[in-house]
Amino acid sequence: MNYLEFEKPLAEIEGKAEELRALARKNEGMDVAKEASALDKKAADLLKDLYKNLDPWRKCQVARHPDRPHCKDYIDALFTEFTTLAGDRNFADDHAVMGGLARFNDQPVMVIGQEKGSDTKTRIERNFGMARPEGYRKAIRLMDLAHRFGLPVITLVDTPGAYPGKGAEERGQSEAIARSTQKCLEIGVPLISVIIGEGGSGGAVAFASANRIAMLEHSIYSVITPEGCASILWKDAERMREAANALRLTAQDLHKLGVIDRIIAEPLGGAQRMRKDAIESVGTAIGEMLKELSGKKPAELVKDRRDKFLAMGAKGLAA
Repeated sequence: MNYLEFEKPLAEIEGKAEELRALARKNEGMDVAKEASALDKKAADLLKDLYKNLDPWRKCQVARHPDRPHCKDYIDALFTEFTTLAGDRNFADDHAVMGGLARFNDQPVMVIGQEKGSDTKTRIERNFGMARPEGYRKAIRLMDLAHRFGLPVITLVDTPGAYPGKGAEERGQSEAIARSTQKCLEIGVPLISVIIGEGGSGGAVAFASANRIAMLEHSIYSVITPEGCASILWKDAERMREAANALRLTAQDLHKLGVIDRIIAEPLGGAQRMRKDAIESVGTAIGEMLKELSGKKPAELVKDRRDKFLAMGAKGLAA
């Protein structure tokens, strides 16, 4: 178990409980049940207290936790008959974006998501979830295919942002992001987006301009990372906590602003502690959102999406 900075007191208590149990395993006559149970209760109370009112910066840390379920985990658990579709038919296949045909509750769908990787090798291969232009063009291709065959599109967003490298800019990064966002608004099929970790900048908007947008309770969605914001505004990345507070990037803030439609509750301690339960909660939410959109005609779905974003802007101005 990887512990976050603010979880260090919890790590100490849980570590002591495990040490006692390890000693008991080596010495059969040793009875540590009472002491270990007391430590477990203390740890449970502390965990509840730590996660009761997380500030925005701590939510950023939880959203980035390496043990949180990633896109591939959700696809493997929630979808059947997943068939990967690779490449943008123009330059290359971007491994930061995965997508393909699948079945969700036996309904044919197109699923597209950003995958960060789970270890050093896969994180490098997936470019830490930062897509290049070919990744967004692959997403456009898959959305076009879904539109042609009348398949709902489900996107799973988890990216710190689009890849800012020189090669990506030379190949038209901003244009690819803009066209992916445009494609989200144009397709005449239900489009559902779930932010499962980080929803960073245009890299997230290009996947999340949807009819229904949901966020996991401790995920974040923002125009820029707190560190990037602090570097630009104050020339000091160490002021990221202040930036996180100002950006209003939490699911709770964004739900109040009308940017997202629902918050998906996470297990106590975050999705990383009870991965199966978190994945099941996302699956339930996706099923409910698909049901809300079922039966709507293509023109209605496009209008619903456009009206949603126009109203969002009006609400923001009023606030």
